[in-house]
Amino acid sequence: MAETAQRSGRSNVLTSYDPRTGEVVGNYAVMGTGELNRTVRAARSAEKWWAELGFSGRKRWLLDWKRSIARRAGELVEILCEETGKPEADAAIEVMLAVENLDWAARNAARVLDRRRLGSTWLTRNQRASVGYLPLGVVGVLGPWNNPVFTPMGSIAYAMAAGNTVVFKPNELTTGVGVWLAESWSRLAPNQPVLQVVTGDHGTDAALCRTKVDKIAYAGSDAGAREVISLCGQTMTPVVVERNGKGAMIVHVDAKLDDAAEAAVFGAMANAGQNANGIQRAYVASSVYEHFLELVADQARRLRPGADKRASYGPMILESQVDVVRKQVRDALTRGGRAVVGGLESIREPYIEPIVLADVPEESVAITGEGIGPVLIVNKVANVDEAVQRINAVGNGVAVSVFTRDVHGAEAFAEQLRVGVVTVNSSTAYAGIPALPIGGVGEYGQGHHHGDQGLREFSRTLAIARKRYQAPVNLSTFDRHRRDLRVAKAIFRVRHRRMG
Repeated sequence: MAETAQRSGRSNVLTSYDPRTGEVVGNYAVMGTGELNRTVRAARSAEKWWAELGFSGRKRWLLDWKRSIARRAGELVEILCEETGKPEADAAIEVMLAVENLDWAARNAARVLDRRRLGSTWLTRNQRASVGYLPLGVVGVLGPWNNPVFTPMGSIAYAMAAGNTVVFKPNELTTGVGVWLAESWSRLAPNQPVLQVVTGDHGTDAALCRTKVDKIAYAGSDAGAREVISLCGQTMTPVVVERNGKGAMIVHVDAKLDDAAEAAVFGAMANAGQNANGIQRAYVASSVYEHFLELVADQARRLRPGADKRASYGPMILESQVDVVRKQVRDALTRGGRAVVGGLESIREPYIEPIVLADVPEESVAITGEGIGPVLIVNKVANVDEAVQRINAVGNGVAVSVFTRDVHGAEAFAEQLRVGVVTVNSSTAYAGIPALPIGGVGEYGQGHHHGDQGLREFSRTLAIARKRYQAPVNLSTFDRHRRDLRVAKAIFRVRHRRMG
């Protein structure tokens, strides 16, 4: 792969390349602090107009924007293919999922965020209480390189539906898709900078964190997440984080092994293993372990990376990630793991052929590190309890897929897993459910994307209580009557001392 981004002296030019060919895809400005501040001020200028449209007004605008993206989706797919090297089918699916999230956010914002009445107790029947959710203001979105349309749209669409304006900084490797999205909004509303893009490198990310926007939404690596949290901490800017690192799979003794193997291979290898909702490792019951491994190996051997339309997946988008995969595979083999399909020889930059490893020690960096690459680890466990213990010990609290015929039992023990999402008899399909909230546990995520929680993530709560009439029993005064306190105590005893 050619250099993914370069600075020409102090010309402040960012050049992005096709990872398949090294050809130049586009040149973009590396924006400085002054340009970022002007962009945020423009977002502030549109903030009042956008918020005052209300849910119904914003819904109309967002659905118009959705239709505009859908009509020109071919353009976006083409840019996505050029900047990531993804096969056209993968790029098209990503765009479709992004549009589905935009549609869902637009249609559900009023239901989730509009003001609603709350109940009261016998002590406060004279009060009318309600709660509603208001926009934060300006939201900064820092996009990733692996799914540069779908992932940031999980913040952009929900933030806009909640009434915020958005400043979007795409990853430097995929600047073109960010520019296209912002321009698609600008064509619709040229005088209302509700969505703007800022372009640049890593320094631009840091500068956006310092501009005192009202929230930052970040998706990316562990190291990047820590840096963003640290930078935003200096200005007390809240952060919602979606971190890289794939999840795990549990294969029970009664699982449909063909289905489980298919899901494991797809979850591990799709998008060259660069999906944060994918599968890093599978824990398989010992009695079905060898058969499952054979099925996985057979499917993995059929896959072929490349740049043509028949390729199963494309190249590694981030050049440095190739070395990370190499380090993880080498460590797994050195510690006693065995290569079932491929190995170190499978790494032929910018492509990595499918790698399936077995019996990898849990302390290997192939398990403890971020699993970004077409690598699947298959380890044997005695039972489901051991699988749960191993998953919780690693702490990659993203998602776990459970394959079993005992669906109700799987849902019951799902609560034992310290993860944000548990799927039963499927792997990555949950990402296509806009109503399903996605969030990690512990270090693997702060806040949520998608669903009702995703809308509230970009809102502030405003509770209102209004006195309607004088309370029959008034305890909120220094001049209260003794009779009021006696009545209150009597009611209290009746309500809370009886059984039931």
